[in-house]
Amino acid sequence: MRFPAFFAFGTFVTASFAQVNESVQEIMARVAANQDRALEARTAFVYHQDLLLRMLRGNGKTAREEEREYTVTPTPSGIEKQLTRFSGRYEKGGKLIDYEEPGFTYKDLDIDGDLINDLAKDLADDKKSRDGIARDLFPLTTRQQQKYAFSLVGRQNYRGREIYRITFKPAGNESWDDDGPPWEGEILVDVNDYQPVVVTTRLAKGLPVVVTTLLGTNLKGLGFKVTYDKFDEGLWFPVNYGSEFEVKALFLYKRKIAVSLKNSGFQHAQVAAKVTFEEPLQIDKSMKVQEVKSPAPPPPERR
Repeated sequence: MRFPAFFAFGTFVTASFAQVNESVQEIMARVAANQDRALEARTAFVYHQDLLLRMLRGNGKTAREEEREYTVTPTPSGIEKQLTRFSGRYEKGGKLIDYEEPGFTYKDLDIDGDLINDLAKDLADDKKSRDGIARDLFPLTTRQQQKYAFSLVGRQNYRGREIYRITFKPAGNESWDDDGPPWEGEILVDVNDYQPVVVTTRLAKGLPVVVTTLLGTNLKGLGFKVTYDKFDEGLWFPVNYGSEFEVKALFLYKRKIAVSLKNSGFQHAQVAAKVTFEEPLQIDKSMKVQEVKSPAPPPPERR
């Protein structure tokens, strides 16, 4: 890099930091508060969800593929997803064969079939989240942020929006546990709304040595990216979510896996009130109604 270019870059970074008046702790605290509120605000929306999962062999050819479409409805504790369309394909003898139901296996030991169904549930069907995305993948809420250390890189323009660029990593010597793996990555935060615009994660630590050595199992390139968009005042919703990674298992099994999820068609949920009426009185039109005449008044008395 030439010195003039280097000097210009340094000036830009210095100017960026000069524009930032808040600490990264204050920024992320406001992000956490907004995320906590956003989780509740999302219960007001019904939306459409498209999910694509693809598994490739070592030679790059498709081993398994599924497309799923859902209608997502909020519940008091999370969401309910109704499958509206499904199509799947698996490779056998060099040909792709269609199937029509999730969880389908075509042989007793169908690793691809079991794995792709588990991925759909684990990565995009978290019943307790407000958008289906696994809650432990992105350190945004107050609870998740407690496990991470954040650093402010600077302030800049991203696709016409002013953002803070913030990096994060595990705060201590975290490893794989019941809360999931430790992540590191980057968060782009909207300067005005203090909402995440893009979050990118990758594994901060690999699998335990005993797993990779004794079981011959490993994950390569595991990470996720989620993009948010603004739909209402104070309400930002994840619209795109995806990942690409490689998995090796039991020394023989190897797949490259791609996950892509898209949310769209957001509408305010409406509570439908059902009003019932009594059946109207049925009249037999064949019946004749006789006319009843009033009696004539008596003649006036003669005086």
